[in-house]
Amino acid sequence: MAETTGDLESDSQTSGDMVRTARTFADRMAARRSIRHFSPRPVPLEVVEEAIRAAATAPSGANLQPWRFVVVTDAARKRRLREAAEAEEREFYARRASAQWLEALAPIGTDWHKPFLEVAPVVIVVFEVHQGPRTPKPYYVKESVGIAVGVLITALHHAGLATLTHTPSPMRFLNEVCERPPEERPYLVMPVGYPAPDATVPDLVRKPLPEVLIRR
Repeated sequence: MAETTGDLESDSQTSGDMVRTARTFADRMAARRSIRHFSPRPVPLEVVEEAIRAAATAPSGANLQPWRFVVVTDAARKRRLREAAEAEEREFYARRASAQWLEALAPIGTDWHKPFLEVAPVVIVVFEVHQGPRTPKPYYVKESVGIAVGVLITALHHAGLATLTHTPSPMRFLNEVCERPPEERPYLVMPVGYPAPDATVPDLVRKPLPEVLIRR
């Protein structure tokens, strides 16, 4: 049964109101930065759950919603996650990464050490859900999960929490750490929390709007 969305452009909201709302939101998101230095201070788990609820509203291929969000707060499990991720990252920085890739990463200042996976009070591990004994064949999985993660990052920032998208490669160890079935494939890892008091971020510049917006 179809449902109506109502009048999207309400009479009570003028074009000027809409522009101001969009500009305020864009300004807030422009202040978002990826954080690698987290405070261990606990965060309200209900905030994380509501952010995931927002992420789960993302559009998906055939509305099959091929995502799973595993919220890890147990200290021992976070330690296992960090140890396994650092083992893969050591290989990446020492042998797998090309010189060009390492050069691109240099301004960010990353290496194989990933303490944030243990220090951050919450780590969200996002999985793609593929066809399995209890799941139908999904469509546009990576695109769907990517959109959902974008909503999740936005919701967490809007609520006042810092995040980081971390993608160790390969990531299959996450199935074992998170006790997930093989039809669920790791997509990325997101530590979530408050920035450490002495947290710093690279002095990076985002591309100006005229460089990314094309009018036709």
